[in-house]
Amino acid sequence: MDQQNQDQMQINKGNEGMQHMNHGGHEVFDMHEVLSGMIGILEQYMMFRQHVQDRELMDILDRQHQFIMSQYNLTAECFRTGQKPSQETATYMMKENRQFVYGLKETQPKKPKMSPQQIDDACISSFMLGLLKSGTSALAMAAPEVTNPVCRRVLADQIPHYIEMAYEIFVYQNKHGYYQVPQLAPQDMQKMLSLYAPVQGQMQMPTKGAGQQGPIH
Repeated sequence: MDQQNQDQMQINKGNEGMQHMNHGGHEVFDMHEVLSGMIGILEQYMMFRQHVQDRELMDILDRQHQFIMSQYNLTAECFRTGQKPSQETATYMMKENRQFVYGLKETQPKKPKMSPQQIDDACISSFMLGLLKSGTSALAMAAPEVTNPVCRRVLADQIPHYIEMAYEIFVYQNKHGYYQVPQLAPQDMQKMLSLYAPVQGQMQMPTKGAGQQGPIH
């Protein structure tokens, strides 16, 4: 057997080993980022708990912490094994009603807190919202480039539930005046709502013209 054939067999053997691992290199780094982010959320939620005063926010924090921990466990499991996890991805259900208070009220200007004793429920809920939005982005950025089909599904399935948790915090903040929702003047709102119209008919997709060059070899 000549050297070229020996080299090719060695390459094929290496490829078979990589296929058995069932993970791409880029995917491994994305999964590390997602799992590390989940750990960060869990640990920070644990630290937040000692500062929470409102029972409603405490209930939200505990339920979200429990949900994220369960999803962390099955995400770590499917990443480690490359196989379907022993439990299915769960569904997060928010308790908060979805009524919004619109408009702006007079409030004191915001500025950084000067001591840990000043950290209140407005701060904690804002921290939670920021963490959940970052977690949602990490999942959405990773899922489209995951080669392992089980890991891809596990990541993708969690995205709407992270959105639900972030939305729950948004609703909570709005109800307590921590997140005010202004509206436009009626005439401006109507103009903005009328800016877009549905597409009628079929779009004329461009074709390659005579003056266009072909692919460069």
